[in-house]
Amino acid sequence: MGAGRVGTTLAETLESRGHSVSIIDQNPDAFRRLPESFEGRRVTGMGFDREALAQAGIEDAYAFAAVSSGDNSNIIAARVVRETFGVENVVARIYDPARAEIYQRLGITTVATVRWTADQVLRRMMPVGAAHEFRDASGAVTMCELDLNPGWLGQQVRQVQAATGARVAFLSRLGEGYIPSPDDVLQEHDVLHALVYTENLDEAQRTLNRPPRPEED
Repeated sequence: MGAGRVGTTLAETLESRGHSVSIIDQNPDAFRRLPESFEGRRVTGMGFDREALAQAGIEDAYAFAAVSSGDNSNIIAARVVRETFGVENVVARIYDPARAEIYQRLGITTVATVRWTADQVLRRMMPVGAAHEFRDASGAVTMCELDLNPGWLGQQVRQVQAATGARVAFLSRLGEGYIPSPDDVLQEHDVLHALVYTENLDEAQRTLNRPPRPEED
């Protein structure tokens, strides 16, 4: 739902990967953003209107993305698709970070556009602590990017895990994703992505903000 820049980019990408795609927008002129080669359905209507959703083939859908410019429309559409049509893979774009947190806990995967953009800019300017990248529907587990004190360079992944209780999911090394073994050693410019219980996140980051203690070496 939503034939803006995000919606049309998603539609093009999904179709290029072999998926059948329908795109809904209340403004028929919005479909002009789609390339002439796009073969999916174009449905004019509201993304939370059952008739429009049925016309788009929602009953056979594997996933639904609500990426219009309105938070309310996105949430209503996401809930209708999930609760009425039983589509499990539903994502909604939300501009208000506080509301995104609420709906995330209700089991609707959300992308908080403003917060995500601000976090990404800040992290490229200076160390700012743990940055949330994903949180499970219950809010209990978070995947996040953790800052490292230079003292941790040369330490093994297993030492980071033992000291923080986190599990290293992957490293970004020289611009590429890399899944390390527990014996792998942290290198300069590594970006650490870890899974951690949300309630322990602040403590894990505090541990990595200081050099490792002798018992952690």
